[in-house]
Amino acid sequence: MPKDRVLVTGGAGYIGSHTVIELINNGYEIIIVDNLSNSSPDVIPKLKEITGKMVSFVNLDIRNKLALQTFFKRTERIESVIHFAALKSVNESVEQPLAYYENNIQGTINLLEAMLENKVNSLVFSSSCTVYGSPDHLPVTEMSPLGHTPSPYGYSKQVCERLIHDTVHAHPELSAISLRYFNPIGAHKSGLIGEVPSGPPNNLMPYITQTAAGVREILSVYGDDYNTPDGTAIRDYIHVSDLAAAHVSALSRLQSSDKPSGVEYFNIGTGKGSTVMEVIRSFEKASGRPLDYKVVGRRDGDIEAIYADASKSKEILKWSAQYDLDDMTASAWTWEKNYRGIN
Repeated sequence: MPKDRVLVTGGAGYIGSHTVIELINNGYEIIIVDNLSNSSPDVIPKLKEITGKMVSFVNLDIRNKLALQTFFKRTERIESVIHFAALKSVNESVEQPLAYYENNIQGTINLLEAMLENKVNSLVFSSSCTVYGSPDHLPVTEMSPLGHTPSPYGYSKQVCERLIHDTVHAHPELSAISLRYFNPIGAHKSGLIGEVPSGPPNNLMPYITQTAAGVREILSVYGDDYNTPDGTAIRDYIHVSDLAAAHVSALSRLQSSDKPSGVEYFNIGTGKGSTVMEVIRSFEKASGRPLDYKVVGRRDGDIEAIYADASKSKEILKWSAQYDLDDMTASAWTWEKNYRGIN
């Protein structure tokens, strides 16, 4: 059976670009739609350099309903969609809730409407472990209750999951898989693409690599008074290339004869939690550079600990993480050195 032609919203971004590589390497034809609000057009030629394939790119904001509908009408044979295009910072969402609700929720509504109107019936949604809130029991499974999310970002992902669920329920011709990411870090093995935040980073790893590169003076560790082995918060860090591979598995399931009716949910993580200090120590070992850091107060919206039970993904998607924490931090540093021209 031929592979789908896939629309990737937000495909020039950090996770999207790595996923595009995995899709092309597995025979899919790709169209990227991205407004470049948190990405760079420089990524597109790098994707060609890595894969040897031309990548179609359209600069378009999915919040623009008319532009999105026009794009769908004028573009032949879109068979599946992977929806990444979203604002994604927990801390920033606390400061700018309306921007997050407009982009993440209204953008998803516009996309679903365009898919229905143009009979595009397969969707992989970029969700997040933040939908679980601060869980009572670890590790979290897909059956864990969706908790109170202390950030507008997390709540926007809950709402988008409900939007997709209700739309699929009303339109049984649609099938969807929601991938609940844990904490992606690292970079492609080529060292040609990686995480490049627009402005100050909101995630741990680019703060670490930028501090080591001398771009940032010091790394802030947000809280050392959590109930964890060393007092710093615990997250399930996953290599971005492992995360990208999960999307190929999800699309394969949507294209198979036993594709889901309705929406399926999968945790995409390693199943192992690491503290902030463990990530710092791993990076120092990988880079050979000691990091300057200071402990500051907790951030609004952060939770103490979360990590995945990813056994459902292993069983049904036939997917599991291949890289460990040292692989992740080493690849992130290789990327940062290449990007900054550091020997």
